[in-house]
Amino acid sequence: MRYFNTVGVTNPEKHYFLPHRLNWKQLEEFIEKEYYFILHAPRQSGKTTAIIEFVRKLNQQGNYIALHMSTESAHTAVNDVPRAMKQLLERLQEVVINTFATQQNNLFNYQVLSQYIEQQLKKPESLERSFFRVLRFWSEESRKPVVLFLDEFDGLMGDSLVALLKQFRDGYQDRPEHFPQTICLIGVRDLRDYKIKTKTQEELGVLYSPFNVKAESIVLPNFSEEDVRTLYLQHTQETGQKFTEEAIEYAYYLTQGQPWLVNALAYQACFRDVQDRSITITKEIIKRAKEELILRRDTHLDALVDRLQEPRVRGIIDAMISGNEKIHNFAPDDISYCCDLGLLAIREKCLVIANPIYQEILPRELTHSTQLSLVKAKTAFYVDAHNGLLNVPKLLNAFQQFYREGADTWLEDFTYKESGPHLLLMAFLQRVINGGGTLHREYGLGRGRADLLIHWKQQRIVVEVKILRGEKTVIEGLEQTAEYMDTANATEGHLVMFDPSKKKSWDEKIYREQRQEAGKTIEVWGC
Repeated sequence: MRYFNTVGVTNPEKHYFLPHRLNWKQLEEFIEKEYYFILHAPRQSGKTTAIIEFVRKLNQQGNYIALHMSTESAHTAVNDVPRAMKQLLERLQEVVINTFATQQNNLFNYQVLSQYIEQQLKKPESLERSFFRVLRFWSEESRKPVVLFLDEFDGLMGDSLVALLKQFRDGYQDRPEHFPQTICLIGVRDLRDYKIKTKTQEELGVLYSPFNVKAESIVLPNFSEEDVRTLYLQHTQETGQKFTEEAIEYAYYLTQGQPWLVNALAYQACFRDVQDRSITITKEIIKRAKEELILRRDTHLDALVDRLQEPRVRGIIDAMISGNEKIHNFAPDDISYCCDLGLLAIREKCLVIANPIYQEILPRELTHSTQLSLVKAKTAFYVDAHNGLLNVPKLLNAFQQFYREGADTWLEDFTYKESGPHLLLMAFLQRVINGGGTLHREYGLGRGRADLLIHWKQQRIVVEVKILRGEKTVIEGLEQTAEYMDTANATEGHLVMFDPSKKKSWDEKIYREQRQEAGKTIEVWGC
């Protein structure tokens, strides 16, 4: 039985599989035009699977000699060019043998190429230019043009990266008779994001890119909603287990088509949570699968969270959580970098977190140790013993006291300084609400606040969070809270105002009052 793949390259014989995700016509046009180009997408988006499929098709057509190869073996040879070239040649030799030894291919003799690579490996004194010589030899020996796809390319760094790119540039003008007709570099980032420094350039403070022969950069798109439906239908066809239409739509909403998340949600739902194939997968089952994914902190999510500590990422995410409107302060390259990583997306000309699952993961992970430390936040203490409803005023009153007593200590440890108060409140609420409800977060650049929605039994509780900048902030906060209460069909609404002033006493900052706005009763909490 096939299953939803969440690890490594997808094998259509073992895994549910969406074929032909790349625009083959576009790629064929690039090759015909002898382009050198970039293919990039976030990690575990299906780049390798899609390229392997395309390379197999090219070789079957017989118009080109096409090869896919990972450069991962040379990632550790940052400034050791001979070692990097040696590792790349050894890997190329392995892939050539594995790819062509089992094929009837009269377009070139793979054994002759393997022997030439072996000769180059025995000349350690001239390894620095060896990859250039091998590609030239291969192109001259082949009866058809060579097309090379180099995967995991953005893992190469420093002098090794520069040396390899220079060799591609040096051979570019001699293609296709004496050098590959097309080279495609595959990775997470577009090459524009590489700030390449050799040792010499670093001393001089100079940045440059030696790969100025790149013609195009293309992105492997996420799944569409129809793609998600098609993938999930494969499971139904093979096992009989159905998905409701609402479950499919919700899975797409949560993931926005990010391939690993789409597969991980379905794997959790169908192969862990509900293995009885007679039970239909519903929206509620997908929702439980989502929570389990977040709590389990799988490798994909863990790797994503590691990026949050990078300065160019931290500055943008910090501003998004706090609602900072100064988007113009961020370098376009930094925004592009975050989008290439798959953390952010641009939708309707606005910068947003890439999908609702990531939107929940980021603040949870940034406050994971804080949540574990909040031992006093016992869920039962804030739940009415008679009707089981959440007593939010009691909860926010406790947060006020907690914030008053320990804000300075807690916030000092946060690397996310600007959004620290927001994150602390989220951690406090999450610690309590995990006992029987859910906390939905919405935040982003230009919003000027963070929207929190608590689901607890039949309760739908809106909590707006803002940084106090004057009375105008309170007025805007009341309007936004009332608007969100109406949109969310909320049963109650609260506005939390964090006052960053160092001149006021805690007695001045801490208050609670009830206000009316657009026919809604809103509790305002000063912190």
